[in-house]
Amino acid sequence: MQLVCVRHGRTAWNAARRFQGQTDIPLDAEGLAQAQALGVHLRAESFDYAVASDLTRARTTAEAILAGRDLRLELDDRLREMHFGVWEGMTWEQIVARWPELSSRYESSPRHYTPEGGEAWDDLCARVAGVLRRIGDRVAPDARVLIVSHAGVMHAMLHAFKPAATGAGDDAELRVRLVPAAIVRAHGSFAGGWTIDAINETAPPTVAPA
Repeated sequence: MQLVCVRHGRTAWNAARRFQGQTDIPLDAEGLAQAQALGVHLRAESFDYAVASDLTRARTTAEAILAGRDLRLELDDRLREMHFGVWEGMTWEQIVARWPELSSRYESSPRHYTPEGGEAWDDLCARVAGVLRRIGDRVAPDARVLIVSHAGVMHAMLHAFKPAATGAGDDAELRVRLVPAAIVRAHGSFAGGWTIDAINETAPPTVAPA
C-alpha cells in the first residue's frame, strides 16, 4: 500500500500559532492557494482511495486535490486533529502563562502533556493506527491512498510507521515540524513494515496567468 499523507493548508490560527485541535477553522487565502497548488502538484498521480478528516480545513484541501477526478472522497472523524481541550484557540505563550508548570520545551511534544478536556498522545496514536489498519483491510495491497488530515495526526502516522523495536521513549517523529500543506509519503503494511519515502514535500506555488 502506498500512502500520500497531506496536511491541510494554512489557516488564520496556524498563522497566529494558535492550537486548533478539533475547532473547525477554515483555510485562509494562503491556505486555499496551497490547496490549489497541491492539486496541480499531484495531478499526474492516480489514487485508488481518498479519505480526509471531516474538519473544513482538511476537507477543503482534499477537494482541491481531487478536483476533476472521478474519485469519491470519504470523510472520517477519526482523522481529526488531536483534541487540545481548553487550550484550543490559545498560543503556547498564553498556555504557559496560565499553567506555568509546563516547560517551554514541551510545545511540540504532546507525549509530555494532556490538556484539560483534551486527548492523550497515546490515545491519538491508537486511533490513527486504527484508521490505517482499516484502510489496509479495505484496499488492495498495491493500492495508492490519499489521506488528508492534520499535523498531529501525521505525527501519529510517523509513529505508526516506526519499526516495532524502536524504543517507546523515542519521540523523533515529534521533532519533525510539518509545514502547512506538507506531504508525507510512505509504503508498506503493518505486517511487513513501513518505509517512509518523503517528509515535508511541498508543492511549488501556482502562478496566476497574466
